[in-house]
Amino acid sequence: MTVRVLVVDDSAFFRRRVTEILEQNSRLEVIGSANDGREAVDKAKSLRPDVITMDIEMPVMNGIDAVKEIMRSAPCPILMFSSLTHEGATATLNALEAGAADFLPKKFEDIARNRDEAVKTLQDRVLAIANDTGARSTRAATPPPSPASRSSTPLTRSPATRGSSGSALDRIRQRSEQRQRQRDEATAPASVASTSSLTINRAYQILAIGTSTGGPVALQKILTQLPADFPYPIVMVQHMPAAFTKAFSQRLDGLCKVRVKEAEDGDVLRPGQAYLAPGGKQMIVDGTSSNARLRIKEDNSGRVTYKPSVDITFASLSKLFGGKVLGVILTGMGADGREGSRMLKQKGATIWAQDEASCVVYGMPQAVASAGISSRSISLNEMGKAIIKEVGYH
Repeated sequence: MTVRVLVVDDSAFFRRRVTEILEQNSRLEVIGSANDGREAVDKAKSLRPDVITMDIEMPVMNGIDAVKEIMRSAPCPILMFSSLTHEGATATLNALEAGAADFLPKKFEDIARNRDEAVKTLQDRVLAIANDTGARSTRAATPPPSPASRSSTPLTRSPATRGSSGSALDRIRQRSEQRQRQRDEATAPASVASTSSLTINRAYQILAIGTSTGGPVALQKILTQLPADFPYPIVMVQHMPAAFTKAFSQRLDGLCKVRVKEAEDGDVLRPGQAYLAPGGKQMIVDGTSSNARLRIKEDNSGRVTYKPSVDITFASLSKLFGGKVLGVILTGMGADGREGSRMLKQKGATIWAQDEASCVVYGMPQAVASAGISSRSISLNEMGKAIIKEVGYH
């Protein structure tokens, strides 16, 4: 099935460039374009694309407001294009909170080492969010009404196609509603452990979380539920550019009871403190289990795809903490974290995965689940509660 894409940007040159890149892949079809947020909302309703690529800064209506309106009126996976600045990071995080599925730097040279790799990255990202959010349906077999008839004629399907197409549309709407509830609940005060007592579970010494696409909202959802006296340090690896991780950690720190910071070389791991791996580098843990420190290292080897990499961080945890790790793999494309989780599992650690229904992209969690590494698949809505109970709150 072909994935139908709407390209939104106020630059005609950028719209053409994105269109040319996407249509090099036979599985992708650009069905329209828009040069501002208001036009994007209108075309999202009329064309019903499978995926939208969206700029942030645009006239008439900006990308963030357009995302909010589209997710209310015509839910659809949205890929944001962002500048790699602090302001761009903040705006992109706002767009993800509003319902966007993922983002890429607007300068393609910032996402890959060469043009061919950049082209593939964009194509793969669009296909991933289309497939995993259930956007594809039999709409391709039943084109939308012509412009002349849209205002007066409802979109209809034959009995042979109504069931499968309807279920796909229901799925994207349900996921949109679920994510809106998750975003609303993520900013609410945590109350899970407010009246509970703590008996520390000595089976653990650290909580480790790895994630990618969809991770910012997922991490916010979980961390805002944790109490200030959370008994372990928390290390987090989120696939993100260097310009984004500091802004993201600051946002989380303002929302959470636990303290959150972008990890720095030499940081001593302390209970109730969450450390976010800085973008573009690798984060490992060394020292001793009772006096563990973070090491932040440059990685110019080209051997590792992800910087930061969940595998590298989790592997270092297996050497230092052995089985006393609670590892959690959240939403994300690819399989980063599978081998690191395998090493932890071999030492006796506990590995959980986010369940498919609540993932933006069920790639990383599926990798650990299908390999038999994770012991539980948990909904994002339940993950924070499950962690709190596991560490010793009753």
